[in-house]
Amino acid sequence: MRIIRDYTYVTEADRGASVAIGNFDGVHLGHRAVIDIARSAGDAIGAPLGVLTFDPHPREYFAPDAPPFRLMGRETRAHRLEKLGVERLYEINFNAALAALSPQEFAARVIRDGLGLRHVVVGADFCFGKGRAGNAAMLQEFGAEMGFGTTIAQLVEGSSGQVSSTAIRRALSDGEPRTAAAMLGHWHRIDGPVIGGEQRGRTLGYPTANMSLKGLHLPRFGVYAVLVDVLDGPHKGQYQGASSLGVRPMFHGAEPNLETFLFDFSGDLYDAHLSVGLIDYLRPEETFDSLDAFIAQMDADCARARSILAAL
Repeated sequence: MRIIRDYTYVTEADRGASVAIGNFDGVHLGHRAVIDIARSAGDAIGAPLGVLTFDPHPREYFAPDAPPFRLMGRETRAHRLEKLGVERLYEINFNAALAALSPQEFAARVIRDGLGLRHVVVGADFCFGKGRAGNAAMLQEFGAEMGFGTTIAQLVEGSSGQVSSTAIRRALSDGEPRTAAAMLGHWHRIDGPVIGGEQRGRTLGYPTANMSLKGLHLPRFGVYAVLVDVLDGPHKGQYQGASSLGVRPMFHGAEPNLETFLFDFSGDLYDAHLSVGLIDYLRPEETFDSLDAFIAQMDADCARARSILAAL
């Protein structure tokens, strides 16, 4: 997959794609439906499959001090889109100049002239242009005038209602990772490198791999049963485990992070990249009267997590 970040300088080989447009945070089932339509449209006209998205997310651009909301980082999003067969990722820098474009200017300068797209697919709730003044029907009209095809995809409904990144965030905040997974089409995963910690877990018999949650939406704090992919290094592979997500009140932590204990594992994971899938929420964070009580609870947590994961 090729990644293009500047719509004003695009090689001829990267023009002419059939693309799905959106932010694709989480790459959930609704996003996949839009991508599949773009794939079919591209197959019909002999165009490569692309995705047009923005970085930073417009929401981050307009409210930089708001709490983090992303379900995944930029690299994780790119990796998941590539797995879906996307050949061109137009990850356009969202800046003041782009934000100032009217809907018609966006269609002309970005879609037609800049990227030379042949077909675009958007969700029925798509808005674009300065002040979000443009909508899906307007884009379809511009396409007819400017020479690119447009398909408006209907929103996907799940068992709990409309599938959206907002609904997925709500499920994660409520400690319902399986509800989130039903809308995502995959387990919600937290990806990143293992960072240095206080190594307290080693003395307790539960060494953990620590990961930062910076920039990500925070699921409900507590303990989870997890599936872990070690993505590189000598211990590359898949493991089961239990994770504590939060601020570690037992030890007066402040910055939220993710601490994961891998079952039946021995080795050093520092600097390795992990992908931790949240499967089930076990309990909230707690403080305990003694380390012995804390260890006894971790024993119980891991036993419960093993039972849950064995049933998958």
